[in-house]
Amino acid sequence: MSILKTYARLWTDSLDSALPLLTELTGVQPDLRLAFHSVELAAIGDFLVIAGPADERAKYAHASATVVVEDLDALATTLKAADATITTPTTSGPTGRFLYARHADGAEVEYVEWVPELVRRLIHQGSLARTTPRTTSGKAEPERGAAFRAPWGERGGAHRTARVS
Repeated sequence: MSILKTYARLWTDSLDSALPLLTELTGVQPDLRLAFHSVELAAIGDFLVIAGPADERAKYAHASATVVVEDLDALATTLKAADATITTPTTSGPTGRFLYARHADGAEVEYVEWVPELVRRLIHQGSLARTTPRTTSGKAEPERGAAFRAPWGERGGAHRTARVS
């Protein structure tokens, strides 16, 4: 069982209001946009934006993140072995299968196993598209291992050289 992607959750009244800023901040267009029950969802960069009336969004607010996994059944076995509680059993949704779990420490997470087409499009092809990361200005970011001058230093001192990892 492996984790393919983790999304931080953002809550909003309107996707149409939230997406322009997130598009500017991430430098990408939404990968996915869909309606699910009474809320709308959009995946953009590493954010999952959940929009709709506050009372409808509240139904999903208990989970701190959405984690896309390769094998939901293997994940459920791992969670149970670690004394996690499956709070919403495996259910089918528009992107594949999902479950909600409360870890033994109290953290609550939504786990999703995407349909193969989404994994191909958003994980495998998406990782190829990100082999040369771009800044918001469109310029290529430094290669991994390249040196760059960081604009900070100890106690406000001189710039330090760091390696991109």
